[in-house]
Amino acid sequence: QVQLVESGGGLVQPGGSLRLSCAASGSIFSTHVMAWYRQAPGKQRESVAHITSSGSTNYADSVKGRFTISRDNAKNTMYLQMNSLKPADTAVYYCKAYSDYVGDEYWGQGTQVTVSS
Repeated sequence: QVQLVESGGGLVQPGGSLRLSCAASGSIFSTHVMAWYRQAPGKQRESVAHITSSGSTNYADSVKGRFTISRDNAKNTMYLQMNSLKPADTAVYYCKAYSDYVGDEYWGQGTQVTVSS
């Protein structure tokens, strides 16, 4: 049984920082790509950042230079360090694990991030 559990969301002022965590159970962490997505009210879910098992990363243009994705394979945990936060970053942030090779994907339950003064 694969479970992804996000934590670290909250309310932060513009310009502030937050670090999200995604803890994974099961045997997929070392073999699957890990990713962060977000969904703002009234908008479609969008990709934020991805990291492969070997550590290669890519980011949405809207977060490049402000967000950093990382993973600790020993702890089965992925992180998203978010700096210089803007009100436009307000959304529910979801953790995803997927493998195009195996053809499966898993989602966490989401954590709310609100950027407001």
